Amino acid sequence: MRLATVRARPGNPRQGLLSIGGKVYPCALGRGGIRALKREGDGATPLARMRVLSGYWRDDRQRRPLSSLSFQPITADDGWCDAPGDANYNRHVRIPYPASHEHMLRKDRLYDHVIVLDWNIGCRRRGAGSAIFLHVAKPGLQPTEGCIAVEPATMRQILPLLSDRMVIRVLR
Repeated sequence: MRLATVRARPGNPRQGLLSIGGKVYPCALGRGGIRALKREGDGATPLARMRVLSGYWRDDRQRRPLSSLSFQPITADDGWCDAPGDANYNRHVRIPYPASHEHMLRKDRLYDHVIVLDWNIGCRRRGAGSAIFLHVAKPGLQPTEGCIAVEPATMRQILPLLSDRMVIRVLR
């Protein structure tokens, strides 16, 4: 098993340092910083060990990622359910979908590459947070809603390192 770590950047709890493949990269964290007790909508990045599960990419903007990780192209009907009371909470759904969900096909470039992390997926707890991804960051590494986000150039560099045998450990 391969390990990557994320730590809060000293002096800025909404940014972090991602250590992977012997290099360290700046990253954006949740607007709520890193929290041990994660809740839906709190904007926090969970203090946790999360396996890398799979990925999605925008095939209209990017080539298929060079990675041993399983990737699926994002289509207009791809969504992610964020409604704690729904049976598909924190799962991929096809849209239109009746419960609250996030659209995976975004107008911005945040999900040009998006990696699904095993936060609250294997054993889902209602309200414990959904859609914790590793994705492309907003300009200036602006805070996320709880995800880990990296600059586009960083994403291109780390994609070949990602596999379903990797764990990302978020520390304080």
